Amino acid sequence: RIYEEGRESVPEHPYLFETDVEIRLFGGSCKSPIERFCNGNNMIYILQKAQHNEESDPMEESKTDDAFFASELLPKESSGPVALPVRRAKQLISLYTMVQNPNMTHLKISELVVLPPLWIRCDGSDPEHTCWLGAEPLKAGNKITGINFYMVTHDGPTADKSYFANLEELKKAHKMKHHSSIVGFNGFAQYELIRAAAIEDIIVESESNIYVDITWNTVDKILETPPLVSAATLNIMLQSGDPRSPVYQLYRELQFLLALAEGLMTGVTEWPEPLESESAAELVQEFLTDLKKKLDGYCISGNKNETEQIKCDTAAVDSSIKSIFSERGDLDFAEQLWCKMRSVSSYQELIKCFTLILKSLEHGEIQPWIHQGSSSLLSKLIQQSYHGKIEAVSLTGITPIQMLLEIGLDKMKKDYVSFFIGQELATLTYLDYFISTSVDLQEQVHRVQKLHHMLEIMVSCTVLLQFKHENLFPLTQICMKYYKENPLNEKHVFQLPIRPALVKKFYQNDHPEIWKVEISSGHGQKEVKTTWQVSTNPSVEHMTSNSTGLFSDSTVNGSSEERMYYITMAKCSQVHF
Repeated sequence: RIYEEGRESVPEHPYLFETDVEIRLFGGSCKSPIERFCNGNNMIYILQKAQHNEESDPMEESKTDDAFFASELLPKESSGPVALPVRRAKQLISLYTMVQNPNMTHLKISELVVLPPLWIRCDGSDPEHTCWLGAEPLKAGNKITGINFYMVTHDGPTADKSYFANLEELKKAHKMKHHSSIVGFNGFAQYELIRAAAIEDIIVESESNIYVDITWNTVDKILETPPLVSAATLNIMLQSGDPRSPVYQLYRELQFLLALAEGLMTGVTEWPEPLESESAAELVQEFLTDLKKKLDGYCISGNKNETEQIKCDTAAVDSSIKSIFSERGDLDFAEQLWCKMRSVSSYQELIKCFTLILKSLEHGEIQPWIHQGSSSLLSKLIQQSYHGKIEAVSLTGITPIQMLLEIGLDKMKKDYVSFFIGQELATLTYLDYFISTSVDLQEQVHRVQKLHHMLEIMVSCTVLLQFKHENLFPLTQICMKYYKENPLNEKHVFQLPIRPALVKKFYQNDHPEIWKVEISSGHGQKEVKTTWQVSTNPSVEHMTSNSTGLFSDSTVNGSSEERMYYITMAKCSQVHF
């Protein structure tokens, strides 16, 4: 019944079987908790101990004696999944196997349905510390021919390598269990690079992570360093806004832009704390006075440059990265105003700033230049001032906020475009989606956020991993393709295939976060595997709080330098009907 209902859509709530078992159906985009132990399936059952709501009706529980039903079983707040006793799990596996066995005619099942694989969380109460038991039907067309059984054990943490498996013993045990003469090996290692490649005061911690997954054949020993002929994938999950990032000032600028956009939408603007000793109004007044002096000087001599490269504090960047991300020298009048007004601390001050600007334009005291293509209201007013007259603008309501947001958007778009085109990572055509003005202001801000996230990724890979153009270019294409199709997601893991040699210096003397060997024999549905793995984090979520295994107190000569590892082993066996 659960399977049939799950064909329409994966149920949000678990089902109750008898009184103690909770059945969850995983499928589609749902992340499976056992994906690291078995091949991917469209749909799987996960069974675990039922977590009853303390206020549940006892009459409701009595209904579960001989049937299961969709139950509104909600886990207690902050509680994780709870495992079943191993003995109970084996009983459930047996029941599942019986109903999948076509020879069980006495069960009088009218139509045998090939059910999704079944996986059961176990509490490790047996001597082997079993944490998962699994069963998956073997098929020939629509006919069930047997069952694959899986057993996953988990223990640790320990730093004592005497508890680690011996590769030859693993190979021998696999051959004996499966009567195999030929076996294959696959190695897997995962290294965290963001720590290994850390540059003082730049390392981004928080939830950011850059790590590499490496796979290879022909494993010679446990915990061996992957050979350079391996296949490698760089995984990047980066969160913007670390204060030690070389582009943190640009991130601050973006945050002000977001505050304006939020204020435009809600009517309430969170003004930032002033960063300058002078107020925004004072900075704007000084700026306008300087421009007026330059205009007067230009009229007399006729040879003074009307524009001057003004160093904008919001574009200040760390010296270690000026080579790839430097301030633009072509800031126009509106962009320079944005740099001054970024320190505005109230709505009243905002109105005062724009009043000063509009007065100077109306009286012809300044003749500022602006970039072509800007559609902001201020740019239109400046263009009108060239002809000696500007339309009246009422500085009330949301108008001043929108005016400032527009010039900020224009400026920041040009900053990001300057970087990606300057580094030859993208063309203007490819960037068009991110800088388009054909969508509303809120969507434009959202797309600028995407540009900033991509910039942070490129800068981090350049500074931390010393990536060159040949690596940054494909990474940029991957990021842009994703962000043209998806909303901003700083928890998304961007993946880039690389050669191990590119990052070897960062991991060759480091301990892996995960190291795994897979021994396999047979082909197709007759393929069987034995997997042995060590990991710095528990690979089984329901065992994290009670992983008091044989090794948890063990040490090696009292040394704290050895990496502590959890040990996980997965074995399978086949039964043919």
